[in-house]
Amino acid sequence: MKSSIQETLKTCRQNRSAVLATNFYNYETLWAILQAASQTQSVVILQLTKSSIDYMGLEMAVTMGRQGLADFGLQGWLHLDHANSVPFIKRCLDAGFDSVMIDASEKDFDENVALTKTVVAMARPYGANVEAELGYIAKLGQPQQGGFTTPEEARKFATLTKVDALAVAIGSAHGFYKETPQLAIDRLAEIREATEVPLVLHGSSGIPSVQVREAIRHGICKVNLATEIKDHFMQALKRILPDSQEIDLRKVFPAAVAPVVEMLKKKYEMVNLR
Repeated sequence: MKSSIQETLKTCRQNRSAVLATNFYNYETLWAILQAASQTQSVVILQLTKSSIDYMGLEMAVTMGRQGLADFGLQGWLHLDHANSVPFIKRCLDAGFDSVMIDASEKDFDENVALTKTVVAMARPYGANVEAELGYIAKLGQPQQGGFTTPEEARKFATLTKVDALAVAIGSAHGFYKETPQLAIDRLAEIREATEVPLVLHGSSGIPSVQVREAIRHGICKVNLATEIKDHFMQALKRILPDSQEIDLRKVFPAAVAPVVEMLKKKYEMVNLR
C-alpha cells in the first residue's frame, strides 16, 4: 500500500533522510524528473507553482503528473508550491493535490499562523499534507540575507497551526546565488530539537551537495529543487539551436532534456543517503 506523504516525511525525520521535491514546467521537465527518479529508484514529489499551473492549466498539469508517475511505476505525490491564496489552494485540493503549501512568510507571525491554520483545517478532509514557511527565505529579486527561523518561533508555530511540514530559513534563497551560501547547520539542529514537524529546505539550487547532506543529517526531510531544472533545460537549448536547422521540436527537445536528467540523477543520489 502506498504511504502518504505525511508518513514518508515522518519516516525521513526518524531516519535522518530526505525526499527530493522537484518542480516541473512542461512535458520535457516532467519527463526528465521521472526518468532520473526511475534510474535512481527514488520516490518523487512533483511540485507545481501557480505560474506553472496558469501556463499548463490545472487539470492538464495534474493529469500529466499523475499519468507520469503511473507510466514510470514510481511512488510519488503532487505538491502545490508557494501558494498564497486560500481559494486557489482549495481549487488544487479539489483537483487532487496530495500536498499544498501556504506561504504567508512575508506576513507577521500572527497572520502567518492564522492563514496556515485555515489551510490546515481546509486540507484535513482531503487527507492532504500542509507545508508552511517561517522566517526569511529570499525570493527572486530580494536581498539574499535576512532573519533566520528561531527554535522558539518554530515550536510555537507548529503547536498553534498543527502544520505537517515547515520550511525554515537557515541561509538558503530562491533562484541563483550571488555567492556560495553557508547554511546555518547549528541553527537547523536547534530547530529540529524544538519541534517534531518535518523540516523543509527551499532554494537548494546552487547549494554544495556536502551542505545539503549535512542539512539532511540535522533535520531536513524535504529538499526543494526548481531553478537548476529550468536553467539546465534552457542552457542546453541555447547551445543546440544556433547550429541547428532542425524544425522538429521532437528531435531537438530530447537533446536538451538529457543534461537535465543527468543533473537530477546526481541530485537524487545526493539526498538518498545510505
